[in-house]
Amino acid sequence: MERGTVLSRRCLVISPLLVSAIESAGLNINTVTSRVLAALAEDVHGEDLTSKATIKENQISTARFTTRKNGVVAGTLVAAAVLEECGISQYEILKKDGSEVNAGDVLITCSGDTRAILLAERTALNFLSHLSGIATLTHTWVTSIAETSAKIRDTRKTTPGLRELEKYAVRMGGGTNHRMTLTDGALIKDNHIAAAGSVSAAITRVREEFPHIEIEVEVDNLEQLKEALRTGVDMVLLDNMSIEETKAAVEIAANSATKLESSGGLTLENAHAYAATGVHFLAVGSLTHSAPALDIGLDF
Repeated sequence: MERGTVLSRRCLVISPLLVSAIESAGLNINTVTSRVLAALAEDVHGEDLTSKATIKENQISTARFTTRKNGVVAGTLVAAAVLEECGISQYEILKKDGSEVNAGDVLITCSGDTRAILLAERTALNFLSHLSGIATLTHTWVTSIAETSAKIRDTRKTTPGLRELEKYAVRMGGGTNHRMTLTDGALIKDNHIAAAGSVSAAITRVREEFPHIEIEVEVDNLEQLKEALRTGVDMVLLDNMSIEETKAAVEIAANSATKLESSGGLTLENAHAYAATGVHFLAVGSLTHSAPALDIGLDF
């Protein structure tokens, strides 16, 4: 298989069935294909020397992607795109993204050229393990606040180039997404407030410039919260407030339409206590910036 020729293509050509599955999952096909091509290009600069030396040309094998730990799966469609790019068209996804799995469960089976399977192995596992790790951690957070009305939400603390895939993995774990990009809404943070002069001044300027977008503002104390509420802002982010301060914030905002989001100082140990205060969201950056990979392997 001449990888130099394949990887020089400008776009990944995958089956219509897989394209449809990727788009139905809410992923941009161009994002998936570009990320797959870039990842494979990191691995291949000519040919796989080890496989060429140890495996006969045209040898055929069957392999399984198996999870070695319990978790939640995400990234099977991306792994499938890797397989197809490497020439493996015979595969079956046995566990759909968002499925809870146990150690020993087979996620994907595939058959084809042995060298091609090994060529796809590491890249497919990198996507699958990383995204499943995010989905698994998100599920743990979601489970920790299950008896409350709050939702777990991600942030923009994502791996450069992988934001759409990582936020997809958050959804597969039961979480919700915050902004995908800076154009999806306004989040006025402490530096914006300092530059504008005050909470209300920053909100006013955003409304004047962009009157129809949703505005969220970060506050450090209850006085700033009251100032924000007087403007009728859509959402307030309570930054590094204690549980007692958060309870007070919920009481202050009780008669307004403004939603509240807790951020900073959140852990799995205190998540339920924060969620039980009545806030609408817990913003958890660790979902994407600190999730450990789910242990998944490929074996013939």
